[in-house]
Parts: sequence; C-alpha cells; structure tokens
Amino acid sequence: MVIKSVNGKTPQIPEDCFVAENATIVGDVVLGSLCSVWFNAVIRGDVHYIKIGDKVNIQDGAIIHCTYQKHPTEIGNNVSIGHNAIVHGCKVHDNVLIGMGAIVMDNCVIESNSIVAAGSVVTQNTVVESGSIYAGIPAKKVKTIDQSDFAGEIARISNNYVMYSGWFKDE
Repeated sequence: MVIKSVNGKTPQIPEDCFVAENATIVGDVVLGSLCSVWFNAVIRGDVHYIKIGDKVNIQDGAIIHCTYQKHPTEIGNNVSIGHNAIVHGCKVHDNVLIGMGAIVMDNCVIESNSIVAAGSVVTQNTVVESGSIYAGIPAKKVKTIDQSDFAGEIARISNNYVMYSGWFKDE
C-alpha cells in the first residue's frame, strides 16, 4: 500500500481498518474504524481534506478526491463506495450505497439512507434526497427505497465488507 504525507499532512488510519497492498492513501485523510480500502482504490487528500466515517468500504478501483481550496470530501458511516466509482468534492451522509462506476461530482450532497445506482452521474450541486434511489445520466430520482427491493441492502453490504476484510487480516 502507498501511504504518503503531502504538505505535512499524513493519513490517519486506525489499526482495525483493512487497506489492500496496492491501495493508495495520501495527504489529509482521516478514516474511521472498521473501514476497508480495496485493491487499486485511491484516496487523495492532497488539495483538500477527506474525512471518512466508520464501517465505510471503498471498493476496488474507486477514487476519492476533492477540489483545491473549494470542496473537501466527507463520507459518513456505513457507506459503500462501489467498484470504480468516483466520489469528488462532495458530502455523503450515513447509510449510503454509491453503485459501481457511479460518479458523484463537486458540491453534491448525498443524504442518508439513499442509493446512487451503478453507472449514474450525479452532476455538480445535486442533492440526492434521503430515502431515495437516483439513477441515470444525469442522475434523477427513480424510486424511494421502501418501494424497491433494496431495503436492507445498504446495511447488508456494509456489514459484509467488514466480514470480507477480516478474511484478509487473518492471512
């Protein structure tokens, strides 16, 4: 793994987190407990800070970045960032699933208990409403979570990733 200080800021990673050997975490990054950062994921806190809550999984190939002097990135608790997603200069509240390959752009707010569908593009300044599923390019509300088959999926995925990371820690 690449853990690198930038401009005097060093990533803070609790002992109970799993960081894959080829993940990269640089600069002003703070991870909460029980997080996992998977293969080829990049968390780049070089131009602003990145704060990540507890039980967050950042899956393979995902990129977390921010905007110079404008937008930090803040991620709450129990969040899953899917494979190859990009989360850039935005705020993601608790209990959120960002689907595979989704892009969340600057100054967006992803409210709690919501899902950004795989492949979606959440354009700049969008607010994703709590309890909803947003999909498409540009992403728009398509459903409420309680009207979908996804109720319970956010917690299930978050908990599973804590379990998966345990498999790697035991090796």
